[in-house]
Amino acid sequence: MKVNVSVILPTFNRTRSLAAAMMSVLIQSYEDLELIVVDDGSSEDVEGLVRSIHDERVRYIRRPRNGGAAAARNTGLAEAKGSYIAFQDSDDIWLPGKLMRQVSLFSTLPDRVGVVTGAKIIYGRDASFQYGPAKVAYAPSPEGCLRLDEDQLDHLLSENRISLQNALFRRYCLPAGDWFDTCTRANEDWEFAIRLVQHTTVYEDIEPVVLGFISNDSISSDPRKQAMGMLRILRKNKDVLSGRKRQKSRMMVGLAMALYKLGKTRRSMAFLTAALRDHPAHLGLAAAGVLRKAKSVLVVPKRQSLPQVSSEIAG
Repeated sequence: MKVNVSVILPTFNRTRSLAAAMMSVLIQSYEDLELIVVDDGSSEDVEGLVRSIHDERVRYIRRPRNGGAAAARNTGLAEAKGSYIAFQDSDDIWLPGKLMRQVSLFSTLPDRVGVVTGAKIIYGRDASFQYGPAKVAYAPSPEGCLRLDEDQLDHLLSENRISLQNALFRRYCLPAGDWFDTCTRANEDWEFAIRLVQHTTVYEDIEPVVLGFISNDSISSDPRKQAMGMLRILRKNKDVLSGRKRQKSRMMVGLAMALYKLGKTRRSMAFLTAALRDHPAHLGLAAAGVLRKAKSVLVVPKRQSLPQVSSEIAG
C-alpha cells in the first residue's frame, strides 16, 4: 500500500489511553496515511486492542523486549512507507486538522525546509514546569518562535522548540541511519532537534496541533531521567558547544538544578560553578531556578544513583 504519510506510535503498557491516541490520527481529515503502532515489549494486551480497531491503514509491530521510545520509533521508521513521517504518543491526542494543516504548509515552503512543527496544549504542568492537577501549559511559548532566516542551531541549543508529536518531517530530512539515540531516555526530542537542524531547516507554526497529558509514568516528570538526558546532550555535542559558551552554560544550569532536586548537591554545585564560569550573566537564571524550587510544593526523592560526572563536561 502506497501512502504519503507514515505515522509512528510507540507504546508500552498504555492500553487505557492508546485507543484514543490512535483514533485521533485515524479521524484526521487528511486520510492518505498509515499508522504504525510499535509495541515496545508490553505485558498488557496491546495487540488485542490494536487489532480491535478495524482500519486497513493500521499496522502492528511488536518488539521482543522493551528498549524505550527511541528504539521503538527507530523500529517504526524502518517499516515506514510514506514520503512524510509523523509521530504520535500513546497518551496524547492530535487535534483535528493537524495533518492537513502541516501537509498544506509544506506546499508553500521552500525545498530546504524539511520539518514543519507546531505547538501543544499540555495538561498536568504549567509554564513554570510545576506539575499537578488543573495545571495547563502552551508549549513551546509563541515568543521565541524559530525563524527561517536565523541560525537555528544556535537557537535550539538554548531551548528546544520541537516536540515530535507536534511535527511533520520529510522522509529524507536526515542522512540515512537511525534517527533517535537509544541511549537518551529523556530530553530525546531536544537531542534529536539539535542534530536535525544541522541537516535541514525547520518551519515553526505557532498554532496548537496536539493535546498532551502528563502521566504518572511520563519521562518529562522524572528528574533522574531528565538529568541523564541532559548529560547525554552535553557529551554528544561537546564540539558544537565548545564555541557557544552561552548555550553550554544554560544547559549546565538546567542540569545543576535537576541534580539539586535529586539531592546531588556536590555535583549540582560543580555544574553550576562551571556554568557561571562560562557565562556569569546566568547567575540570575540560576537564582530564579532556586526561587522557583523553593516556592513549589515538592517531595525531594530519595537519593538515586547517576553515572560519575565527566570532568571534561563540568570543567
